[in-house]
Order: sequence, then C-alpha cells, then structure tokens
Amino acid sequence: MTFLTIGHRGVMGVEPENTLRSFVRAERSGMDVIALDLRLSKDGALVAVHDPDVDRTTDGSGAVADLTLAELRELDAGQGERVPVLEEVLDAVRVPLQVAVRDRATAGVLAELILRRDLTGRVEVASADEAVLAEVTRLVPGVRTTLYAAPGGGTGGIVDRALAAGATAIAADIHVLSLETVETAHAAGLRVTARAVNTLDQLRLARALGLNGAATDLPEIRSTGRFTA
Repeated sequence: MTFLTIGHRGVMGVEPENTLRSFVRAERSGMDVIALDLRLSKDGALVAVHDPDVDRTTDGSGAVADLTLAELRELDAGQGERVPVLEEVLDAVRVPLQVAVRDRATAGVLAELILRRDLTGRVEVASADEAVLAEVTRLVPGVRTTLYAAPGGGTGGIVDRALAAGATAIAADIHVLSLETVETAHAAGLRVTARAVNTLDQLRLARALGLNGAATDLPEIRSTGRFTA
C-alpha cells in the first residue's frame, strides 16, 4: 500500500500557511498531495484562509466573510504573500489538492468550480461536517471526500458517519487514531490519514497503524516518509 505525504496548508512549518509560496514549496519538496482551507470572501471568492478571520495569518483584521477579495488582496499573509484564490493554487501547482470546507455555501461554489474545470480527478473535498460532504457528493457525483474528525475530539463513530455521508476517507489527529479504528475503516473500504505528523516517532506510528498517508507541516518529513506500508 502506497503511503501519501500530504503538505498541511503547504508546508506551514517553514512557510506562511495557505499561500502560494507555501504550496509551491510543498510541491518542490515532493509532497504527494497539498491540503488547504477554503472560505468565501464577502463577494463570493474561494480564498485560501484557515481561520474565520484574518487576524492570525495576515497583517489585517476582521472576518473573511466581511472582506471583499480586493480587500483581502491588500493584506500581507506573510513574507509579502497575498491571500490566494483556489484557481491560482490550481495553476501554481500540479499535485492533487485536498480542500477543506466548513459550510454548504462554500461547498456549493467549490462544486461549481470542480464541475466547470473537470477537477474530480484532482480535487478531494474534506470537512468535519458530514452534511457538507453529503452535499458535495450530491452536486459532484464521483468526487472523493474525506471526513475530518473534529479537532481535539476522538474518533468514536467516525467510520459510520463517513459511510453515511458517502465519504471515501477519514482523517484524524495522529494522537487519537487507534489500530481498531483504522482496521474498521479499511474493512469498510475507507482510506485513513493522520495529521499533523511532524516527527519521526509520529511517522513510525503512522506506519505501524497501517495508515494510507499523513499530513505534515514540514518538508523534511517527505524525504523520510518514502516507504510502502
């Protein structure tokens, strides 16, 4: 079974997260997949921002939903980087993308883009909300989806919830994944990945659990993670 290394918000441990600089470095580091977060700007653009506001990741302040794309473009997202839109990311890197969405409005705009650009083979949709994944699956038949375990939460019932939502994979914190959960998911035909795997010990644990892949903040994990489990 091939083990995939997923660049978490690019390689956020060494570059400004969710920026083109971070995504390009992730690809150049050999990441198999790049994971990023999407939110809608006030005027409906799909922008790569993790938090509901821009306070932590830019030199600005305010909710993403209250700022237009033009206003977001004026902000410094780190080292002179600007907040990118999804189509810029698609054009900047060639590797597959795992895009995280949190609400149906964002999911609907994303689904339209996936259909318009025929991206079902390249873009996987992730969310901690089963209803969001079910909506994406309805709008884009055949799209791959991943159910995230809630941050800080366990994995109880996650396999059943993923299957009910039509998901093709689950992802959870490396510290809460158990061998039983992984085996149950695999038996149900689901892939399993962990986040954030940033040490060799965590990488060894991921291998021991038989995971399909791991998200990492660091480019060096890719160079040490080239194994088949």
